[in-house]
Amino acid sequence: MCEALSAPNMIELVRQHHSLLYRYAYRLSGSAADAEDLTQETYLQACRKIDQLRDPSSAKGWLCTILRNRYLKRLRDEDHGEVPLGSALESIPEPKSTDAATFGIDSDQLQAALNALPESFRSPLILFYFEEFSYQEIADQMQVPVGTVMSRLSRAKAHLRQELLQAAQCGSSRDSVTFPI
Repeated sequence: MCEALSAPNMIELVRQHHSLLYRYAYRLSGSAADAEDLTQETYLQACRKIDQLRDPSSAKGWLCTILRNRYLKRLRDEDHGEVPLGSALESIPEPKSTDAATFGIDSDQLQAALNALPESFRSPLILFYFEEFSYQEIADQMQVPVGTVMSRLSRAKAHLRQELLQAAQCGSSRDSVTFPI
């Protein structure tokens, strides 16, 4: 199945990148089951296309690109533009105190706000803030200029801030809420 890469090397590749790929898939899809499927599909595709990985140090970006392409293919195949918020959010660990919970946002609100973003804004936001990719790494993965990444991040933050403010106003009597985005 994966002749170009030895079994121990493939195991190491999975070990190094599994949690990153799962988190990215979960943030894109909003569903634990879909995230697991996307992660598995990514590794299968990586095995088939391992000869395209020229530099092993770029495996992280290469795998994330495969995952994103698999996700976009699923969206096209399902013929819809919105990703449903999965009911499996409970299987994801609660955020750390420095995460959204510190600012009065629960994980359901955050995931719903992320799902409300257009895909072109959601992907760079997830890669930058959740996966700590650089502007250049995001630009390379999305095949757009760095300036476009910066613009999309700015717009994504504005959209996300608006969504979260609306959610906070509906669920709280506070007059103002600030977010570190």
